[in-house]
Amino acid sequence: MSLVTDQQAHLLKQGIKLLGLAITEQQQQLLLGYLELLAKWNKAYNLTAVRDINEMVSRHLLDSLSIVPYITGKNWLDVGSGGGMPGIPLAIMFPDSDFTLLDSNGKKTRFLTQVVLELKLTNVHVVNQRAESFHVKQPFSGIVSRAFSSLEDFINLTKHLADQKTQWFAMKGLYPEEELQTLPKEFKVESDYQLTVPNCDGQRHLLVIKHHQ
Repeated sequence: MSLVTDQQAHLLKQGIKLLGLAITEQQQQLLLGYLELLAKWNKAYNLTAVRDINEMVSRHLLDSLSIVPYITGKNWLDVGSGGGMPGIPLAIMFPDSDFTLLDSNGKKTRFLTQVVLELKLTNVHVVNQRAESFHVKQPFSGIVSRAFSSLEDFINLTKHLADQKTQWFAMKGLYPEEELQTLPKEFKVESDYQLTVPNCDGQRHLLVIKHHQ
């Protein structure tokens, strides 16, 4: 029996409309398929502290989708991806871009591998490794994290995967004043967007960080 009902489908559709996003019927179905897998596997794998499936729509799907208008570039890394947020929703929204989902937790990467298989997401690569020991030949155009670590650690643990053009997208709750004090000096916040996530209380911010010479 499906865990996802018409109620979640309606909440997702309504939220996408409030976010002002253009989305196909197939993309909506993939997002609901992902929600179904997340709710199912969460019972055994403890992927997220959010247990209520309606809350998962707002706090995971819509929260991930809230940064869609700012995504550019074709090659993204979601570091500390956990249950796949924001990497899986972004990969569904940008089928022509590549997304690498990196996490050191084997249970979580097994779940992500299953999501990729079941939803047939050909643009997603799952890696079970620590950020500092992960290496690539081609630098990423964007590196995103959602509550992964402090800004300082986020940059320092991933800067070997980047070049001068790479953008770091840090998804935060409250504006991280203190964390910004410890940002490595060759990096600066290029943009700060206050996000409004439908059915989510509390502040949400997206900080876009770049290397500057």
